[in-house]
Amino acid sequence: MTRRELLLAGAAAPAALEAITPTKQLGLDLFSLRSQGWTAFQLLDFAHAHGAAVVNFSEPRFLGSTDSDHLKRVREHADSLGVRIEVGFGSICPTSTRFVKEDGSARDQLLRMFGIARILGSPFVRCYLGSAEERKGEIPLEQHIDNTIAACRSVRDEDGRHGIKIAVENHAGDLQAQQLRDLVEEAGTDYVGTLLDAGNATWTLEDPFHTLEVLAPLALTTGIRDSRIWIEDGAVSVMWVPMGRGSIGMERWAQRFFELRPDLAFSLEIINLRSARKFAVRDKGFWKHYRDVPAWVFQGFMELARDGEPYVQAKGDPVELERREVEADLAYSRELLGLA
Repeated sequence: MTRRELLLAGAAAPAALEAITPTKQLGLDLFSLRSQGWTAFQLLDFAHAHGAAVVNFSEPRFLGSTDSDHLKRVREHADSLGVRIEVGFGSICPTSTRFVKEDGSARDQLLRMFGIARILGSPFVRCYLGSAEERKGEIPLEQHIDNTIAACRSVRDEDGRHGIKIAVENHAGDLQAQQLRDLVEEAGTDYVGTLLDAGNATWTLEDPFHTLEVLAPLALTTGIRDSRIWIEDGAVSVMWVPMGRGSIGMERWAQRFFELRPDLAFSLEIINLRSARKFAVRDKGFWKHYRDVPAWVFQGFMELARDGEPYVQAKGDPVELERREVEADLAYSRELLGLA
């Protein structure tokens, strides 16, 4: 029986987990249920039924509508369940491949999201720079970073913000932890923080423990999932996998997380049904886009890769699998946090 199976079966937690008290909160990024086609109310009901005290509507589409009357009804339903809402959207870097120009300037998009956050009671708006594509284009990554800082500063003194902060995520392979920390500190830590994503860390050639140590002090929220890392055919493969089945040491990661930030919810963002991403680290051409990666950070990533083994995904209907894996990951996390 695997460690994950033991936890889900309610086996006694090891001594190392005793420090994780049952007062911790579990959260869920609703991107985890992106294929279900549920309403905001159904998403809230699911999260509540599976022990989540915090939900992140990380994209406006999951709300169903941004009409103020609808948002008020969503807020009322969440309040009736005792569930706290967080909100977010996409890129705020106007030169990013992920930026949606049709939605207006970065400033306009942020101000619009502040209005949504205010109605729903979210203390911040989650957003990001872009993806790994910003490492490969004609515009240097450093320019994208400067443009993201400028977007944050464009609303620094805006009355429409009403004290709501900006949580910038390390997203889809765009920024390493120190780069994001530098971005936040330059923009202004009085109103900008981070969304600490453990899964995205592995897409930037980082050990998630390193990411945790660097970003935790500035974190406003989290996006947590497990990763399996291994070496195959001369490349390093990274796959996001069910909680407890990775190779990063999720139990130790969780313990360290609560040592550093006991005030934050342990919020899952589950993205399991994807193939492995391969990094051709032995190819000189690969490093053209990763010259900013410190050798000592990469060494920690490679130590994980050398100890890892390939992962075989479950098969079946993708929509059903998505729901089942989110249910299982929430159950695993409730045990891990002492909430079961």
